[in-house]
Amino acid sequence: VQLQASGGGLVQAGGSLRLSCVASGSIFSTFRGKDMAWYRQPPGKERELVARVTSGPTGGGESNYRDSVKGRFTISRDNGKKSVYLQMNTLKPEDTAVHYCNEYSPIGSYAWSWGQGTLVTVSS
Repeated sequence: VQLQASGGGLVQAGGSLRLSCVASGSIFSTFRGKDMAWYRQPPGKERELVARVTSGPTGGGESNYRDSVKGRFTISRDNGKKSVYLQMNTLKPEDTAVHYCNEYSPIGSYAWSWGQGTLVTVSS
């Protein structure tokens, strides 16, 4: 399985970006049954969970966010496209990080390998 994230770039504070992540491989049923998440790794820091969307019959169920992005970011998924999205609004310089998608794992154990991620840089 490969996870390809895209949509990052350089944006001014207050701007918006929409990240996409596509899972490739014969994993349709597996993808549909997994809770998926976006993570990010700020420069010089550990990777952290940004948002999670639970599995569901069509486009996912519940979503959860880290406190610092609540009200600004929206996670969504399209099981038919094996894709996860992150709409990021009102971006702040502290959102600068490489962003990755992967399955959600509360214990930090991932069956799928990490992709290269997509860099988001927010200028002040």
